[in-house]
Amino acid sequence: MASPHLNWLIIRNNNAFIKKVRNVKQPFSVEPNNLTNRSSFRYTGLVQRKTVGVDFAKDKKGFVLVTKKPKSQRKPIKMYEVTTNKHRGARRSLAKLRRTLVKTNYRKDLTKVLKNIRVYHSVLYYFS
Repeated sequence: MASPHLNWLIIRNNNAFIKKVRNVKQPFSVEPNNLTNRSSFRYTGLVQRKTVGVDFAKDKKGFVLVTKKPKSQRKPIKMYEVTTNKHRGARRSLAKLRRTLVKTNYRKDLTKVLKNIRVYHSVLYYFS
């Protein structure tokens, strides 16, 4: 398998998830497991070995944490680990999410970004 940097150089300007807007320097991205919706190497869910995705649970009670297993890159069925967390309130949910990522040492840069992302605000909005 090619390196993530090489893959990023190939897909950074042309892929199905890019949304280009006039007068915006950096395009947006709607790919899964991209927390910030920016099209950049750091946040992309397509080429990174470890990615984090957060979404609402199907029953609208809690959230679903999707992480990518680095050792299962060549096995698409086993590549993602899905964890459903059901908690009351936004503070508990976000604290549980942060604790899960910090405890497993899973991409510290994404843990720091978690406070400023759309998921944080949407969880707060959903529970309020």
